[in-house]
Amino acid sequence: MAIHNTTPASQPKESVTITDNRTGKTIIVPITNNSIPATAFKALKTTPVISSDSIDTNDTANGIRVFDPAYLNTAAISSKITFIDGDRGFLMHRGYPIEQLAEKSDFLEIAYLLIYGALPDKKQDATWRYEVMHHTALAEDVMKVIGSMRYDSHPMSVFISAFAALGAFAPEANPALQGRNLYLQNKEIMNKNIIRILGKAGTVAAASMRVRMNRPFIAPRSDYSYCENLLYMMDSHSPGENYKPDQRLVKALDILFILHADHEMNCSTATMTHVGSSLVDPYSAIAAAAAALYGPLHGGANEAVIRMVEKIGTVENVPIFLEKVKQKEELLFGFGHRVYRNTDPRSKIIREVAETVFAACGREPLIEVATALRDAALKDEFFVKRQLYPNVDFWIAGWLAHWKQLLDHGNGKIWRPRQIYVGEGLRDYVPMELREEKEGEEGVLELPHYQSKRRLGAKL
Repeated sequence: MAIHNTTPASQPKESVTITDNRTGKTIIVPITNNSIPATAFKALKTTPVISSDSIDTNDTANGIRVFDPAYLNTAAISSKITFIDGDRGFLMHRGYPIEQLAEKSDFLEIAYLLIYGALPDKKQDATWRYEVMHHTALAEDVMKVIGSMRYDSHPMSVFISAFAALGAFAPEANPALQGRNLYLQNKEIMNKNIIRILGKAGTVAAASMRVRMNRPFIAPRSDYSYCENLLYMMDSHSPGENYKPDQRLVKALDILFILHADHEMNCSTATMTHVGSSLVDPYSAIAAAAAALYGPLHGGANEAVIRMVEKIGTVENVPIFLEKVKQKEELLFGFGHRVYRNTDPRSKIIREVAETVFAACGREPLIEVATALRDAALKDEFFVKRQLYPNVDFWIAGWLAHWKQLLDHGNGKIWRPRQIYVGEGLRDYVPMELREEKEGEEGVLELPHYQSKRRLGAKL
């Protein structure tokens, strides 16, 4: 990357010219893939304004920093995995449009595509499926960890805890024990643990659900397909009944997993790569990514949609609810997207899949409410002009793909964003006896306490 400090007679066309009006200094920064490196701005330095405490909290001498809260226009990595055109409502993985993949492929094949960059041949496909489906069993002690959770635990809390525990049962996969460059130098270990994680994820997910249902765990079956095995572990009453899931539901779940396999650098994927840049084991990184997915602004938004529809209750209440949304008296979940300015291309596929599920299981009354809400919002100019179209909110394949890409092609640096400091200047510590009593300021006295007022008063 060449950065010119003065304007040449003939400027490169694929570049931007930036002038620092504080100093008059001009730099020319090359444009690559419609992006410029943020580090180019470090060349724009000036004499720092030193405060009375002799501290330059703006770090002026080291150049300009780019301030981008929530990463609205910041690319942290170059990727070959997923592309999204939010304006067109277009999504593709490794060059294949999502519509073709959902129609013609299955989840395990898509996982292979995302992680290794190409569709597998027959031998690769057979080996891949055999290995994944023969790494589905969990150690007895891991099952004890899951079984120790409360019956009303949220399945995501159980899933996160279980994956964090899984790392303790794979010491050979831990860079803290085997050396920091374990996954940079040993691709056999990397591939082995990619297979283990994919295989065990379904078992952990099913066990997390059965904790909530207060049912005993069902061991996985390697002779079933990936999604067939997951439904078997979730719904079977006992191993002896030889339960076989409805193949319509198996296909529907497979398509849903394809649609959720990866969605570029979303919050949970960014968490996976950020944590992974520290070279920690992938089980810990998965637990962190799952925690990000758990949040109500990410995967947790799906639960918010269900609660919203339950609150609406009936189709007749939909117009009233939408009016309250317009008056900012209610929140509308499941519409609008950070990336898509048009409809989410996955939502149309999901509507088609839903009809297959209804044919197998019947229609729930709340589905009618959700459908009426969608139809009404799509016809309402208030929501249309705000580009609030219905969105779609198993990510593990994508997480692993981005983690592998980071370690295969990264620069080896840990991700460490900068900050803009706007806090107090240098000041001296004040002993307790000299501090003034604070009235009306946020602090521990403003927080709810869990002791009786008698005990709290006695302590104060």
